[in-house]
Amino acid sequence: MYRFKDLPSSEKPREKMLQFGSEPLSDSELLAILLRTGSKDKTVLQLAQELISTYGLTGLAQMQVYDLKSIKGIGDAKASEIRAVFEIASRLENKTVSKKIKETITGPEDIVEIMIEKLQFTKQELFYTVLLTTKNTIISFEEISRGGLNIASIFPREVFNKAIRQSAAKMILVHNHPSGDPTPSSEDINLTNRLMEAGKLIGIRVLDHIIVGEGEYISLKEQGLIND
Repeated sequence: MYRFKDLPSSEKPREKMLQFGSEPLSDSELLAILLRTGSKDKTVLQLAQELISTYGLTGLAQMQVYDLKSIKGIGDAKASEIRAVFEIASRLENKTVSKKIKETITGPEDIVEIMIEKLQFTKQELFYTVLLTTKNTIISFEEISRGGLNIASIFPREVFNKAIRQSAAKMILVHNHPSGDPTPSSEDINLTNRLMEAGKLIGIRVLDHIIVGEGEYISLKEQGLIND
């Protein structure tokens, strides 16, 4: 195994960044700067290249600390730093998304315009609620479930908890199908009707459930698949 310190400066990620800036660096080189050190049998650049090859940036971004720690060569410190960087990136993305939010939601296409970039290509199933005022102004987007989503295991208390705390009057349900096909399952429809009934009791109206696929979406309300 070659030693990282023996590489010429022009091939070391940190030195390359200092000389040329961050844009010319590959994903693995940027990750190597973050990792700082390799493992017993891999240099930091080899470790970074292996992680990018195996998981890609998207896969790493979706991992939690315990997932990262299961990878050979990633301990508490590296796992925490990787998770922190992607969390910062996610928060910046959310701030950018919030700038696109329209004053008033008039239909499902308004929600999809905001959410589709976040949902359409992810390999994890994500379930969100969009909380609204009485005038259909967005209060917030709330993530309810991530990864290994089992629609049947989503309970009303999880869905309505933040809505109650934020005094929402209405909500729209949004989740993605990683297969790319937004066709709703019977479980999707049953869950929506169950949550609509719960919302009536609580006083928070569930307006719609939007399922996002690859470049397309389906509104259960528009399809007449839910009880209004």
